[in-house]
Amino acid sequence: MITLGIETSCDETGVAVIRDGKILSNEVASSLRFHKRYGGIVPEIATRYHVETIDRVFKKAILNAGVKKSQIGLIAFTYGPGLAGSLLVGVSFAKALGFSLKVPIIGINHLQAHTFSPFIGKRYIPFPFISLVISGGHTTLALVKDLDRFEPLGQTKDDAIGEAFDKVSKILGFGYPGGHIIESLAKKGCSERVKLPYTPHDRESLNFSFSGIKTAVLYYVRDVSRRDNKINVFDLASSFQETVIKTVFEKLKLACDIKKIKTIVISGGVSINRRLREYFIGSSRRYGIKVIFPENNLCLDNAAMVASLGERLYKKKRYISNYYISALSSLGFNTGEGYVRFTVNN
Repeated sequence: MITLGIETSCDETGVAVIRDGKILSNEVASSLRFHKRYGGIVPEIATRYHVETIDRVFKKAILNAGVKKSQIGLIAFTYGPGLAGSLLVGVSFAKALGFSLKVPIIGINHLQAHTFSPFIGKRYIPFPFISLVISGGHTTLALVKDLDRFEPLGQTKDDAIGEAFDKVSKILGFGYPGGHIIESLAKKGCSERVKLPYTPHDRESLNFSFSGIKTAVLYYVRDVSRRDNKINVFDLASSFQETVIKTVFEKLKLACDIKKIKTIVISGGVSINRRLREYFIGSSRRYGIKVIFPENNLCLDNAAMVASLGERLYKKKRYISNYYISALSSLGFNTGEGYVRFTVNN
């Protein structure tokens, strides 16, 4: 079976082709260069870019996969959460293509697609497991019981983790996006040389908060500058990154203890951070917990993860979507919101 995946939740226009779980092509066109000057994603720019490029990316994906449009048996597409305009482009393209080819379509939850990205091309999924999706727009914790059974456990109450990295990068005078910048600076610094007065969000809760650490960095820079001292950006970046990583792991460990789970799946753009991977794997090993990450090329937004989950749901659960499905920018993680518009083939 050949499945086409479409991903347009933010600034990347992604189209992928998979056959029975194997990736044949996974094309991504990004409008990031147009957003850098503004220090963040501009929704209107992202939407216009999707409109201008989605057909070209689709044709490239088909060509590189070595298949014909007539061979497509299923179209999976992201319908939320994300930027409303961006999502609408992908949803509309998927509907039009599905209607013209007379093939079933299936709307996919972006967060759930990330969750299963480490299992692309693999048959075995170790249910149940704790899922953490960390990116520029999301920091979401959930218990995953099956392909369509999710129990939300926690989420950020303010900034997403990737957003915090971006803002700290701007505070330090560097550009956007900040994830790679902070990671690169931190490699040259020592976290012990800078103590950030940061108190993690309620230790009894599974929710996250990153506004405090961001503000602590801002005040540190202000206070040091007032004394006319030079700021060691390497040590400060290292301290910020280490504090955030340790705080997130505390929540993961708490979730594992509460739910008595020994498997954690980390996904999303921030999961590509090498220090985060190193710390999570090392710390988890001490507690007998297994940590699973996606391959680096599947951490950022891509259509292969959308196609893969769509194919699994279609084959195992026999889900498809009707043509009333629409873009839902604030779609949640849990099953009720994720599949409310899905119908079942008999």
